[in-house]
Amino acid sequence: QVQLVESGGGLVHPGGSLRLSCAASGSIFRINAMGWYRQAPGKERELVATIMRSTDNTNYADSVKGRFTISRDNAKNTVDLQMNSLKPEDTAVYYCYFGVATLYDPYRYREIWGQGTLVTVSS
Repeated sequence: QVQLVESGGGLVHPGGSLRLSCAASGSIFRINAMGWYRQAPGKERELVATIMRSTDNTNYADSVKGRFTISRDNAKNTVDLQMNSLKPEDTAVYYCYFGVATLYDPYRYREIWGQGTLVTVSS
């Protein structure tokens, strides 16, 4: 089994910053990518940012470009999301994910999701 533990959500004023972290542990054989999605009330889950494990390739939603930065630590199996200049429309539950091949099925990647962490941007 693989587990993801997220941290860092909370309440912040518009223009403020938060940093989300997500750590993966368990029967990990290989990771190919990781990232963050979010789901606002009444809306579908949407991509925020992704990063490949072996390259510096990143992908951001247009709405967060220039404000959010995704980073990873391969040695620790963690992925972070630095969120600056936060806006009320960034309010959502943020989910991290890892593309993981496990020790029990080393040739098939599957998406593992975190439990979600609430980010509220409000004055």
